[in-house]
Amino acid sequence: MPQAQTETDLVELLDELNIPFTLTRHEALFTVEQSQAAVRDTPGAHCKNMFLKSKSGALILVTCEENRRIRIRDLERAIGVKKLSFARPDLLLTHLGVTPGAVTPLSVVNDTQNAVRIVLDAQMMNSDTLHCHPLHNEATIAISTTDLIRVFDHTGHMAELVDFDALEQAALTATSGLAANAN
Repeated sequence: MPQAQTETDLVELLDELNIPFTLTRHEALFTVEQSQAAVRDTPGAHCKNMFLKSKSGALILVTCEENRRIRIRDLERAIGVKKLSFARPDLLLTHLGVTPGAVTPLSVVNDTQNAVRIVLDAQMMNSDTLHCHPLHNEATIAISTTDLIRVFDHTGHMAELVDFDALEQAALTATSGLAANAN
């Protein structure tokens, strides 16, 4: 397995691709709540990421707006896979070169075998700017969503856009249906 890229390598790639970005350093952030407290006032979409594995072994990186509430079963139907669960940390490190708490859509630079399927929140991608980790969780990088797609193109990844508003609505409907049945 090739050595994982570092923040320095990522910055060099962005410079090579003429992609502007802003890098903000902060304490290590491990949760969405910590991230919201640290970089709350920066405009643009702030993402959360889920590295998942299907029953058949497919690896999927899902990036959505940080406040999304969805059900995995609805996501499975939307992307046509069965039995998703969170992938083990060793698979995350092997395929994306990052550890839990540092997952980022930019980690595709480490997926040289294109083994990971990329799923993005379509509504998030309507934002001008996306905030994510630069391969570790002690900084946040702001990059345009258009330029994120350029990074995917450069690495040979085809990102799939999914209607996360619909997924969130399905979760809300299911929750309200459960509450009505309980009464």
